[in-house]
Amino acid sequence: MSDNRAALTRSAALASIAMAVVLVTLKTWATWRTGSTAMLGSLADSALDLVASLATLIGVWIAAMPADEDHRFGHHKAEALAAIVQVMLISISAFGIAFRAVERLLSGGETTAAAEGIGVSIFAILATLCLVAWQRHVVRKTNSVAIKTDNIHYESDLFLNLSVIAALVIDQYLGFGMADPLFGLGIAAWLAWGAFHAASEAVDHLMDKEWPDEKREAFLAVLARHPELRGVHDLRTRTAGAVDFVQFHAAMDGSKPLREVHKIMDEIEARIEAEFPGVEVLIHPDPEGLIDEEGPAAEELLPELGDHKA
Repeated sequence: MSDNRAALTRSAALASIAMAVVLVTLKTWATWRTGSTAMLGSLADSALDLVASLATLIGVWIAAMPADEDHRFGHHKAEALAAIVQVMLISISAFGIAFRAVERLLSGGETTAAAEGIGVSIFAILATLCLVAWQRHVVRKTNSVAIKTDNIHYESDLFLNLSVIAALVIDQYLGFGMADPLFGLGIAAWLAWGAFHAASEAVDHLMDKEWPDEKREAFLAVLARHPELRGVHDLRTRTAGAVDFVQFHAAMDGSKPLREVHKIMDEIEARIEAEFPGVEVLIHPDPEGLIDEEGPAAEELLPELGDHKA
């Protein structure tokens, strides 16, 4: 499964790189032909797409490496780091486009050869639709945060290319000369919003944010169904890349021998694996009634789910 996941994420990253190379070449030519600020913004975005896709490839490659002596939990957070690199590049792109658009608004100017720019943008839309479809397939199969961030960026590229077409049509054929820099500003704002949105999940992974409440409750419901489990406290959860980690203290009948407690822990882990495939679990068994922790870590988490036991 891990090998298949690595192959899928690498294929998505390589597809992004190939797409970016083609679009940078075409948009460089189109920018030279049209002099459009919106097209320049689209070119800058595609150029940064290329750098970001290279970072994504490196990130998913490292994330697929097995755990070693220096990284006992694996290398999964490399995907989040790659996503952060993408966010930084998107932000730089947005700032550069906005600066150019404001300069164009103040100095004036006009676009030329709109047909070439429109043709390149239409090709970019069709090619990007194919890439986005493949990325979504890979995200569904792998839940890769790096590919997910790349996908968000390329989805925004669809709107960016539509904006370029609109700017050129309004400027060249409807005679409104300010359309091009105004659309450039809109593209910059769209990219900035996308960067902010894309950063949140990557930061959550790097900061070991707890699972959402619904997922934690579903996890506790699985635990509550085991008849030998007398309580759960100090539950800690996190996600790194596509891998979930969870640890908790499990209250057991203190009179049971260690061998039997170990067998019960194996049964609990098997139930968890069935409901949450691939999760890495660390369970600390405690005699019932013994809680050494204080504060939220000492809170008993199972009573409200007692009716789920079966």
